Amino acid sequence: MSSFSSTCSSNLSVLLNSGDRMPLLGLGTYRLLGAQDVHCAMDAALAAGYRAFDTAAVYRNEADLGRALKELLPKYGLTREDVFITSKLGPKDQGAKAMEGALHSLSQLDLDYIDLYLIHWPGTQGLVVADQRNPGNRAQSWTALEELHAQRRLRAIGVSNYTPAHMRELMQSCKVPPAVLQVEFHPRLCQSELRSVCEEHGVCFQAYSSLGKGELVTDPVVMEVAKGCGRTPAQVLLRWAVQQGVSVLPKSSRPERVEENARLFDFTLSHTDMDRLSALDCGHKYCWDPSEVA
Repeated sequence: MSSFSSTCSSNLSVLLNSGDRMPLLGLGTYRLLGAQDVHCAMDAALAAGYRAFDTAAVYRNEADLGRALKELLPKYGLTREDVFITSKLGPKDQGAKAMEGALHSLSQLDLDYIDLYLIHWPGTQGLVVADQRNPGNRAQSWTALEELHAQRRLRAIGVSNYTPAHMRELMQSCKVPPAVLQVEFHPRLCQSELRSVCEEHGVCFQAYSSLGKGELVTDPVVMEVAKGCGRTPAQVLLRWAVQQGVSVLPKSSRPERVEENARLFDFTLSHTDMDRLSALDCGHKYCWDPSEVA
């Protein structure tokens, strides 16, 4: 892994088991809707050094993101190969429609390849969480992703919102192991078992909702650590993750916040502060709970 001492976020990446490098910092685009907002956020992100962008079929902004890339990359003297694009298969396409869903993402983004494509959710839209068809649908989706990976249309493939049981199931049946697991991760949800499973199988662990849907920025411990090191609570929460080698995907439509969230690599949290933040772990999920999905 690259050194954490550099202040340029675009230099910091993790090596995936696919042989590809993924930046430690990416822009999340959940709830970023409309061509103008997508363009504005991506413009600010590229200016601030972001080189990774995370979208999904269910975000309904793949086409806008693809157009913004074509408009903005020349402005910054960048090419397609300089950025890392992640998208995700929607739960409605889980199973037999997975190939169609992945190809639709490629079409919407108007790209020859996607750097990382994830199964967004272990369940299937329209099925109850306990439905025993869910495991078979997941397996069918993975086979489709493996096929597109072999064609280099999807450079790396992975999963999101999988539990340790879902991960072990996949590792037993897959031909191509997942490169990435993207899940909710913050000081109140340290995900120790999932991280151990990922480490055991060489899967990169990636965080979303690093700020706990914004609630963690007002946590007294987070605020105290931030005050002590002269940083914002958001920067402290993001730094807590990247200092552990976990890549993050902060999202904002405000250019000043996008820039602020990129300033993670010119300071270090002390061991004491890292431990204080990790001690907040209570297994609390602010987002979706996949634990009941069969």
